[in-house]
Amino acid sequence: MSMTKPLMTADYLLRTPDLGRCELVRGELIQMTPAGSEHGSITINISSSLAFFVSRAGLGRVFSADTGFQIARDPDTVRAPDVSFVAAARLASPLPKGFFPGPPDLAVEVISPDDRDREVMAKVENWLEAGCQAVWLVDPRRSTVRVFHRGVAEQLLGLSDTLSGEPLLPGFRLAVTEIFK
Repeated sequence: MSMTKPLMTADYLLRTPDLGRCELVRGELIQMTPAGSEHGSITINISSSLAFFVSRAGLGRVFSADTGFQIARDPDTVRAPDVSFVAAARLASPLPKGFFPGPPDLAVEVISPDDRDREVMAKVENWLEAGCQAVWLVDPRRSTVRVFHRGVAEQLLGLSDTLSGEPLLPGFRLAVTEIFK
């Protein structure tokens, strides 16, 4: 006799905080381990630069890794990028108490040592399919940033390059070396 696990819902995930940090992918709960110190440092380097720029320019809001975005229903998918940005035009006032409805405009994913390439690329594709305008994939092992935009060829940046927020974040620039310092 085959026993199938019941699918979880976004509402259940939101009402059950004792689960710890998780994502929900097509109704299946994915436990997330705490990030290491290198991962945390890289994430704060990006988020602080991005948050300062977005705030000064009045472009929208930057969110931390604690923020869930519900990007699919029936079965539900809730993802939480390491850093994210939502343009002002898409923000409700006040912000929702629960998961943000829909994808961020920008999702930043910092690869952890135990992440598998196939799973990371599936997450990038998941974000783009859900409507993200851009995904920045930060790889600490290689000191690179891969930039993905819907319908545009991937861009690979190294330590001598500068990350640009164009066209989503006009004027935003961040030296890749600043991300990894």
